Amino acid sequence: MAPVFPEQERGAWIMAQRPARTTEPDSDNPRAFFLEEERMECGRIARSGVIFLTNKECPWRCLMCDLWKDTTSRTVPAGAIPRQIDFALRTWSEEVAAIEQIKLYNSGSFFDSAAIPPGDYLAIAQKMGFARHVLVESHPRLVGPKALRFRDMLAGSLEVAMGLETAHPVVLERLNKKFNLSHFAQAAALLRKERIAVRVFVLVNPPFMGEAEGLEWAVKTADFAFSCGASVVSLIPTRAGNGAMDRLLEAGEFSPPRLSTLESAVQSALALKKGRVFADTWNLEPMSLCAHCLEPRRQRLQAVNLAQRDLPPFACPACDGR
Repeated sequence: MAPVFPEQERGAWIMAQRPARTTEPDSDNPRAFFLEEERMECGRIARSGVIFLTNKECPWRCLMCDLWKDTTSRTVPAGAIPRQIDFALRTWSEEVAAIEQIKLYNSGSFFDSAAIPPGDYLAIAQKMGFARHVLVESHPRLVGPKALRFRDMLAGSLEVAMGLETAHPVVLERLNKKFNLSHFAQAAALLRKERIAVRVFVLVNPPFMGEAEGLEWAVKTADFAFSCGASVVSLIPTRAGNGAMDRLLEAGEFSPPRLSTLESAVQSALALKKGRVFADTWNLEPMSLCAHCLEPRRQRLQAVNLAQRDLPPFACPACDGR
């Protein structure tokens, strides 16, 4: 059976697998927003506000990305991003004073001018004046003067999250992210030189790997990220659902990680003792083979995120912890 994933024209193939868009999102409203707790570098548990901004899709066509589903077809008007932030802050009005950290996630790269108009940077920074720490995300190839400009506008400190995904050079190239490990290391070095914190997203069990290899490379990738100066590694289970990943799942070139694999990846990455390690606990259902222990194991991972140490596993009477 011939591989389903092409070695050339990957972007076109990825786009061809997408289901049709159904609606155009409202550019005056954020896609989502919520409050959460996160352990800071000093060890304190801080209240964090997370805002998923509505904006135009980034120019890259990453194989595993499903964020395009909620993006606009064109750059949002000037002032739209600040209005989206206002929408969330008004909802949190009675809790804003307790929020120490704001994460501005945006279905792409904050420093992509087609996604976040640079003319809005000052208004965004002013609305973040109450926050001690602001986090945005960016493709490594877009880290540069815009990041420094935005940092200088903030009252608090800046952190930039980058999706490294995997340090496996062949698989990274096949993910169609259009950067290599050298590009990533250079971007991280610039950020650290400029006193901007680095957070790194790492996939657990990306396509083209078996379960054991996926676990091994998740830990190797976390180690590489820390060696580049990251203070946080966020471990994200690779999921289907964007069209392309579903085709790979059908062809046997991808399988979602088991919940036990995510748990082992967190344990091993924490054992490196090089920085904070967080597990993404959203939508763990496809990884669990046992409905009885899914929620207790999710809660354990959330507790590990806050404690930053391994905790006793949940002893499930109905399964063997797969």
